[in-house]
Amino acid sequence: MKRLQTIIRKEFIHIMRDWRTLAIIIILPAFLLLLLGYGVSGESSDIALAVADLSKSDASRRYLEYFTATKEFEIKYDVLSEEEILLLLDKEQVVAGIYIPEDFGRSLDLGIPTRVQFYVNGSDPSAAQSANLKLETIAQVATQKILTDQFAKAGSLINIDLEELPVTTYTKTLYNPDGSEKVYLIPGLTAIVLQVQALLLTALAIVREREQGTMEQLIVTPIKSWELVLGKIIPYLFVGILNTIGSLLISVYIFGIPIQGSFWLLVGLTIPFIVGSLGMGVLISNISRTQMQAMYLAVGIVLIPAIILSGLIYSRESMPAFTYYFSELLPVTHYLVIIRGIMVKGVGITFLMPSIIKEFALGLFYFIASVLAFRKKI
Repeated sequence: MKRLQTIIRKEFIHIMRDWRTLAIIIILPAFLLLLLGYGVSGESSDIALAVADLSKSDASRRYLEYFTATKEFEIKYDVLSEEEILLLLDKEQVVAGIYIPEDFGRSLDLGIPTRVQFYVNGSDPSAAQSANLKLETIAQVATQKILTDQFAKAGSLINIDLEELPVTTYTKTLYNPDGSEKVYLIPGLTAIVLQVQALLLTALAIVREREQGTMEQLIVTPIKSWELVLGKIIPYLFVGILNTIGSLLISVYIFGIPIQGSFWLLVGLTIPFIVGSLGMGVLISNISRTQMQAMYLAVGIVLIPAIILSGLIYSRESMPAFTYYFSELLPVTHYLVIIRGIMVKGVGITFLMPSIIKEFALGLFYFIASVLAFRKKI
C-alpha cells in the first residue's frame, strides 16, 4: 500500500509541477463545452432568403410578410430576376429564394390562380429539408388566408376557381436534388481528414526535437526561424497534396461522387488550406513543451471545433457571434465552402473568391505566427 501511495504522490507532484499541462487539463473541457454547446444548440432561424418580387403589388408584399413575420426567414436580398436568385445561391449567400411573377397581384384580384417558385440550396440535405418544410408550411398558411379573403369578397366581380388554390407553389432543389447525404458529407470528410493529418504531423515536429534532445543541434546552426518553420512545412505540404489527389480519386471512383467543377482547380486551392493547417500545427508545437501538451491543444483547440463548428455537420448561420467568429479562424471552415462548391456545385474562382481570400490570409497568418513564436533556445 505504501508503494502505491508513493506512486500516487509522485504523479500528483509531477502534474502540479507541469503547470501548462495542468492548465490545459482543467480549462480546456470547460472551454470546449461552452464553445461547442452554443455552436450546436442554436435553432435554425432567420434563414437567408433572396426575393424576386416582380409584381410589386400589395398582394405580393402581404404574401412575403408571412415568411418574415415568424422570424424563420430573413430577406437578405431583394432582386429583380430568377438569375440573380440563382447567382446568390451559387455564392452561398442565401439558403433559399422566392420568385413572384409579374401578374401575381392582378391574378389574385381577378380570382385567377397564380404560381410562386421556390428555390432551395440542396447541397446540405438536412438544411434543405428544413428550409423546404418551412417554406411550404408558411405558403400553405398564406394561401389559406388569401382563399378566405377571396370568399369574403365573393359578392364582388371576381370569379373564384374552386378546383384550384389561388396560389400554387413549386420548389426546385438545386445542386443535390436527390437529397443524398453522401454527396454532402464525403467532400466534408475529405477536408476534415486533410486537416487532421496536416495538423498532427506538424504539431509534434518541434516539441519532438526538444524531447529527443536534437534541438540543441538546430540552435547552434545559423538557420533562421522562418527557414526552420518553412523547412518543417514543405515536406508535409507535398504529402498533403498527394493525399488530396488520392482522397479525391477515392471520392470519385469508390463513393461515386462526381467533381462538377475543375479537378486541378480544387487541388490548387487545397494548397493554401494545407499551408494554413501546417502553420497551425507548427504554432502549437512552438508554444508547447511536451508532446502531451501539443496533442491536447491540437485536438481541443482545433480538431474538435473543426468537426463541430466548421459547417461539416451543423449550419453556421444560426451560431452565436463568438462561436461563429471562432470558426472563422479555422482554415477548414473556408475550405469546406471551396471543396463543396467545386465538387457539388461546379462553381469557379469568381464565386469562391471570399473563401479563397480568407484561406490565403489564414495560411499567411499562421505561418508568420509560427515564425514569431519560435525561439532558438531550449
